[in-house]
Amino acid sequence: MNARTEPAPAGSDAIARPPLVREFLLVAGLFLVYKLGRQLATGHTGEAFHNAYRVWDVERAVRLPGEGAVQSLLLHGDGLVHLANTYYAAVHFPATAAFLIWLYLRRPAHYVWARRILAAVTAAALVLHLLFPLAPPRMLAATGLVDTARVYGPSVYGSPATDSLSNQFAAMPSLHFGWALMVAVGLIVATRSRWRWLWLLHPALTLLVIVGTANHYWLDAIVATALLGLALAAILPQTWSGGTPVSLRSPHRTVTTAGRAQGRLVPAQAQVRAEEQALAGAGR
Repeated sequence: MNARTEPAPAGSDAIARPPLVREFLLVAGLFLVYKLGRQLATGHTGEAFHNAYRVWDVERAVRLPGEGAVQSLLLHGDGLVHLANTYYAAVHFPATAAFLIWLYLRRPAHYVWARRILAAVTAAALVLHLLFPLAPPRMLAATGLVDTARVYGPSVYGSPATDSLSNQFAAMPSLHFGWALMVAVGLIVATRSRWRWLWLLHPALTLLVIVGTANHYWLDAIVATALLGLALAAILPQTWSGGTPVSLRSPHRTVTTAGRAQGRLVPAQAQVRAEEQALAGAGR
């Protein structure tokens, strides 16, 4: 039996990949439930605008930077604002899907906890979207912000009155930022390159894009960060065993690599035994 088919030894931190079909159905089901759930929040326009004014006032009361300062940077050139709109429209889902696929194929020891955390954050966000509908700043005249997607393109949203594909009153929390931050955290944990901290540029750039395009308030990203922190605190301890986090102990070892490692240990152990026998003979 070769290393690819041999089961991992008991007590090993080698992790087998979950069944592919089951994982595909779980992830697809998560996206479907989220999309269907967002439709339940439609029809709360008045409440969504009322909450938007409250959020705007709170941000000014606690002296958060004005969202307009970020947008003014984008509006220096049509190309820059168009690039920001494209990033908002095209990176969110593909980047998260690519992250999960890469973990599943290359770091199965990290895949399950990462998927669970993304699911937990998404479920919590859906509940908040239902309980606290919120119009984005691009819809709020008091902000003085431009709807950059509508003016410069490309846009993923139609008119709020006729858009049946998305709930545009679900600004808080920002899953664009929450997912981007989780992607960065997962890649930093699952890799060992000295450059892995550069993955934080993804959520940083996402934050500037969602604020600069007037799709989200600062508080939307802050709440998303808090939800992610709670999910990490609740789920990661479940991976600990004997004081060592099993899923974080060896990101490169799977059933295959564990079998190869064991094969490399055999000659080393034989050499140690030979040296011990030689020392014993010299003592006699």
